[in-house]
Amino acid sequence: MNRYSGFKLLIVDDHEHNLFTLRTLLRQYMDVEILEATSGKQALETALKETGIDLIILDIQMPEMDGFQTASMLKVRKRTRNIPIIFLTAAFKSEEFQHKGYEVGAVDYLLKPIDDNLLINKISTYFRLIEKERQLNVELEQKVAERTRELALAKNHLENIINYMGEALLVLNPEGKITRANPAACQMLNYTEEALKDLSIGDVFEEEEDEQAGAFMGIWLEALIRVGALSKIEASFIARNGRRVPILFSRTAVKDQGERITDIICIAKDMTGYAKLSDGDEEGTNSNMTPSADQGAIDE
Repeated sequence: MNRYSGFKLLIVDDHEHNLFTLRTLLRQYMDVEILEATSGKQALETALKETGIDLIILDIQMPEMDGFQTASMLKVRKRTRNIPIIFLTAAFKSEEFQHKGYEVGAVDYLLKPIDDNLLINKISTYFRLIEKERQLNVELEQKVAERTRELALAKNHLENIINYMGEALLVLNPEGKITRANPAACQMLNYTEEALKDLSIGDVFEEEEDEQAGAFMGIWLEALIRVGALSKIEASFIARNGRRVPILFSRTAVKDQGERITDIICIAKDMTGYAKLSDGDEEGTNSNMTPSADQGAIDE
């Protein structure tokens, strides 16, 4: 038989002999920690002072503050509002009074004189429910911890890919302001990531056919809204020292559920040392850029 060691029970009755009877009965069948109070006021003080009370057995007929008032006071306090309360009564046996008990937060009623088996069975039932809830909470916490660990590993993996990729990566907001830059982009542009976050894409980027540096974001957004991605654009990065770095540029829109663009992902490949092919050269190739002689040609 489960004796529910580790549980804590508060019993409240203004008659000492009733507390003695309850205490003796509980200790016969259970190894719970028993707290006692002889008034509603003392019950409130005990419940607020003690931590981890699992169940309250509360007599209704008490002077000054009866069981209904005590239960009401317990339920309005954050620390005690979720503690189950079982009412004990010898006088209030009508359904009206039982409904009143449920209204002020009682979970159950027991009539005096106490039926020993019924009382122990009811207390055991609530302790089993509490055990089950605790076990579910432990399992939920374990699942949350495992999921948090998995997300942290996935995030770390993604961060490593971004940090070690050879291409420059810039993340923009819909207005074209840089919100993220990887190490390759910082090296290519000779800026720190924090310095780049103070800039817009127009400050570090130009296309061959752009006539107005500030105009192309609108063109980008229109195109990205239509197709979602633009790739293999020949352009240049403007490094911190003003040097133009030739790049092959791609940009992709990230959209929310309402199809509104939330971010623009830009990836640039440094084409320094590559020679541009003429329209008639190397038909059918995937790019119109080819390594120049000093970029990797092999002499026979």
